[in-house]
Amino acid sequence: MNKSKKHQLQLLIQDHTFVLFSLVIVALLGYLSTQYHVFRDVTQDKRNTVSEASLTVLKQMKGAVSITAFAPEDEVLRQNIKSFIARYQRTKSDIQLSFINAAKDPKLAQAAGIKAKGGELVITYQKRSEHLIPPYTEQELTNVLMRLSRTHSQAVMLLNGHGERSFTTNNMHDFGAFGKQLMDKGFSLSTPNITTETNLHKNWAMLVIASPKTNVSPIEVAKIKNYLDGGGNILWLLDDENLHGLDEIAQYIGLEVAQGLVVDKSAAEFGGDIKTAFGVQYGDHPVTENFRIRTSFAEARKITAHGTYENGWKVQDLVHVSANGWLETTPFSPESDLKKITFDDKRDVPGPINIALAIERKYGKKGQRVVVVGNANFLSNTFIINGGNLDLGLNMVNWLAGDDNIIAIPPTILKDGNLNLTAESNYKPVFIGFQILLPLGLLIFGVFSWWTRRKA
Repeated sequence: MNKSKKHQLQLLIQDHTFVLFSLVIVALLGYLSTQYHVFRDVTQDKRNTVSEASLTVLKQMKGAVSITAFAPEDEVLRQNIKSFIARYQRTKSDIQLSFINAAKDPKLAQAAGIKAKGGELVITYQKRSEHLIPPYTEQELTNVLMRLSRTHSQAVMLLNGHGERSFTTNNMHDFGAFGKQLMDKGFSLSTPNITTETNLHKNWAMLVIASPKTNVSPIEVAKIKNYLDGGGNILWLLDDENLHGLDEIAQYIGLEVAQGLVVDKSAAEFGGDIKTAFGVQYGDHPVTENFRIRTSFAEARKITAHGTYENGWKVQDLVHVSANGWLETTPFSPESDLKKITFDDKRDVPGPINIALAIERKYGKKGQRVVVVGNANFLSNTFIINGGNLDLGLNMVNWLAGDDNIIAIPPTILKDGNLNLTAESNYKPVFIGFQILLPLGLLIFGVFSWWTRRKA
């Protein structure tokens, strides 16, 4: 055999060896891909993974989660839903996603209570379910999972018998809508007779004092004070500076209610009157963390509190209103002309005015928490639909109940979400480079490589 044929045989063997080796590598990689899964999110805003707060919620959930998407047979829409849920499935593999076309199965949609079109989700966990309406966010879905993961119903005790706001009726000044939201979120409402109740601490998440109209009896005040002594949590909503017999409770937590009414003439810009204060500045606290929604408070009061060495209270302002307004110390009357109300620098207090407080102290393992708001109207059936009123109220209740995770999940902000190419953005070089030059270059390189090998 001459040298030329021997050389050609060696090249042929090398080529076959290389092909065989490549096939073995491909087969091995294919096998490994079925046995092991590696995922890495390289997007700037981590859009394909969930936050640490969401991971914590998922890891504490025991058992499967069923998610049913009522969506039309739109491939793009369904793929978007799959991609969104896949972020959670990578951490919790027993999250099951299924689709139902509401147009083809209207009875199933009606039985599930579907109201929205285009992908409403029904999330079910341990025989409890909630709905999620698009557009979805990580914050919303994780909050749903957190609420569903509660192993027992949180009990809320309502002070009653003194003209308090009702949590079950739909009168304009009552809290029927807010009460329904609490029950939907896993809370149960109870109105025990505090006078005869022997143990206020048993299974109660908190006591709600919703602006009584008549004085609370000394016996009830003593029971409430004992409840505080035992580490009980309280949500106290005030309508005015009259504490209606609860002065001892205010003194216990260091609360002071200023005389006067918060006013702001610029409220007219937001559709309110001078006696409506709008909240846009919030304190650095779990209740208001990442809270950026405007809230409204009709006839709000200025409140302050100071921690005491004896009781160990820590105080944090929650809501500041009327940055351009003031605390009007002159009493209003039905005959008052609101247009003639002016700021008196000798008597009135300039804004911003704080109208909500979070008070807490160390007590046992969980600690003790109190929230006081110098306004009850913001949770009434009339005002709860305004801006972020409902969200703020739920945040307060969740914090008092110890469910900090529900209000600590920040919304995901997409930094690299869109690339808008317009005529003004000079997109032609991008189009020519990727649509013409790059494919043409690859084609020329392939032909050149083939021709070189053929000549060899």
